[in-house]
Amino acid sequence: MILFPAIDLKDGQCVRLQRGDMRSATVFSDDPAAQAEAFERQGFQWLHLVDLDGAFAGRPVNAGAVEAILKRVSIPVQLGGGIRDLATIAMWLDKGVNRVILGTVAARNPELVREAARLYPGRIAVGIDARKGEVAVEGWGETSALSARDLALRFVDAGIAAIIYTDIDRDGMLQGINIDATLSLAAAIPVSVIASGGLGSMADIERLSQPDCARLGGVIAGRALYDGRIDPARALAILSNRKVPA
Repeated sequence: MILFPAIDLKDGQCVRLQRGDMRSATVFSDDPAAQAEAFERQGFQWLHLVDLDGAFAGRPVNAGAVEAILKRVSIPVQLGGGIRDLATIAMWLDKGVNRVILGTVAARNPELVREAARLYPGRIAVGIDARKGEVAVEGWGETSALSARDLALRFVDAGIAAIIYTDIDRDGMLQGINIDATLSLAAAIPVSVIASGGLGSMADIERLSQPDCARLGGVIAGRALYDGRIDPARALAILSNRKVPA
């Protein structure tokens, strides 16, 4: 299972929110590229980036910060936030992003997701962000009547690389991943599911290492990493079934 450290970008800074509320932003670094480089040194194999301002604006806003990160690290990067058309997808992939995450547009224009997956095999992921099981869009500012499961089922034959499932009510709250909902979604679709929202402790890492979570493709860690609640070396070892360092 891949452990993705998250870098959420707001006003060019690395921040963490609580339940997606932009007013609750805590700044953890004013140099996102340095933070990305630190994650690479700690042994992480992927980075998860989100342009928070872009998610609300519907277009890239923190492009400078993303480009600086791409220049500083050699590990692959997945990026979401404000990516709503093929031109923007192509732009980010050309700049070195390895995987683009489509969220709002997946709910509103599923055919665009299918076309993107056809054009860029293995490089398109769908972000499904849910509040009480219902999909939220526009930077989580709007909730639709579409369920997370129904949205996921639209793309089972599209050739997407992964679905990133976020429980908004747990995001940034350090209350633990919504294991039941995440595993239920993973059982319903033949697509790799990445868990997101709420990872808060090494106990959560241990839980994700259990056999029933083997179907998951990864988990995203945010505030718990920045707060020191998760030890990177131990977490990476546990999730990769390596010997845990003393």
